[in-house]
Amino acid sequence: MLTAAALLRTDFATLPDLIRAYAVSQPTHIALRLGDSTLNYAALDARMDRVAAALQRDGVLPQQAIAICAGTSINYAALYLGALRAGVVVAPLAPSCTAEELASMCADADAQIVFTDTTVSQALLPVAQRMTGKRIQLDAPTEEVSQGSNKHMHIDAWLGDSNATPLPVTIQPDWAFNIIYSSGTTGTPKGIVQPHSMRWTHVQRGADYGYNAQTVTLLSTPLYSNTTLVCFFPTLGYGGEIILMPKFEATQYLELAARYRVTHTMLVPVQYQRLMSHPQFDTFDLSAFQTKLCTSAPFRAELKADVLQRWPGGLWEFYGMTEGGGTCILAGHLHPNKLHTVGQAAKGHDIRLIDDDGCEVTQGALGEVVGHSSGMMRGYHNKPEKTREAEWFAPDGKRFIRTGDVGCFDAEGFLTLMDRKKDMIISGGFNIYPSDLEAIFRQHAAVQDVAIVGVPSEAWGETPVAFVVLRPGTNTTAGVTTEALQAWINERVNKVQRVSGVRVIDELPRSAIGKVLKRSLREHWVGGA
Repeated sequence: MLTAAALLRTDFATLPDLIRAYAVSQPTHIALRLGDSTLNYAALDARMDRVAAALQRDGVLPQQAIAICAGTSINYAALYLGALRAGVVVAPLAPSCTAEELASMCADADAQIVFTDTTVSQALLPVAQRMTGKRIQLDAPTEEVSQGSNKHMHIDAWLGDSNATPLPVTIQPDWAFNIIYSSGTTGTPKGIVQPHSMRWTHVQRGADYGYNAQTVTLLSTPLYSNTTLVCFFPTLGYGGEIILMPKFEATQYLELAARYRVTHTMLVPVQYQRLMSHPQFDTFDLSAFQTKLCTSAPFRAELKADVLQRWPGGLWEFYGMTEGGGTCILAGHLHPNKLHTVGQAAKGHDIRLIDDDGCEVTQGALGEVVGHSSGMMRGYHNKPEKTREAEWFAPDGKRFIRTGDVGCFDAEGFLTLMDRKKDMIISGGFNIYPSDLEAIFRQHAAVQDVAIVGVPSEAWGETPVAFVVLRPGTNTTAGVTTEALQAWINERVNKVQRVSGVRVIDELPRSAIGKVLKRSLREHWVGGA
């Protein structure tokens, strides 16, 4: 059997193979930790064997799918990895989805077995009769849970023989690894099929970010999110330890980071904001940090600067899509004068800008970002028309993935993003970029957070409106009214950009990984809620 180091040098191997190698070379090294529970590499490898064998026993074939819809747990992580060993495709689903959405996604993935926790099982009661596959419970203490005519077992009872060994499966690079359903923030979730070759690319590049057997990675975003997985898999791929948090809480995060001498983390911008705002942030010993990663949502330059000044270790921002294609990387600690950008194209990645006619734009001009790399989705599951909409082909036939983002390159190849193309507001024939207005609005002493969205207008087609979160302790009766805020911003923008209204809310609606749900805000405004 090849060592992990030898496997990592090959053109293609699999994460289950690497974990098997670590089970031999460092069997007692902790792989997963959650609270007081741990699983070392030998135990994780054995658990993965039991999962793979149980799936084979139940007739789940390679390239068929299972669905996992539950909160973060060690059971969840081991199940995911064990399914991969059997060549089974994993569809990790967000527990925050509605019962109808979950049933639809399970059907779309053709999930042979659905793994849930107690909370999700209860949520699925309205659609339980429509879900024909076997159901397995990840957290119920009893062996069998009954819901009407549907019965499902606890995972320990389902696994069966503790010494079970699965039949070997030779996984091919183009086989589906997982189906990530992306999101619901803009409409009906689409299943993004990521192949094993794409995930192998993610693991191999881990050496560039210092992953090794001494790595301790703290993850507080959910396991169904690609944001989490791009850090989760490389940590295990290099034999490191992962500390899982079922839910992010700033004080607990800082306590764990200090106690376990955490070296790596992946956080979304809103989490960085909450940590840097923590009144005791500077009292925690974070000196072991080597690598801090960020992705998934706009990361403001001033927040990056604060992280670089007060938090040891390097700061990398990744700009890309779950669908793959091109990725830009900004090493903020190396380019402190480029914090307003998302960095340069990653090595081997081809990123271009195109206009509305699909033609490349000239240097310095705005255009939609499209990207090509070795890490690209096969397509949207069962949605060939959506796949075609997401693709752009260069004149030479080279395939790119469209991001829907608008940006421009500077002379050194650093990409500055303006906005999501769909979020751009066209008012009276003029393009308005919400991020421009949001950046100005945040300069107001009373504004903690803000989102600008376009809403229908009889006069202009669309018009910008603002949703504002005030800083704690701000007194709206002391002159900080919606009228005053509207007047303040409109004095500082041009006539075309003026906002038509301001609404103060307690908190911006966000997805589990911190993206502002602008569609919800538009509906909020139009509905007059």
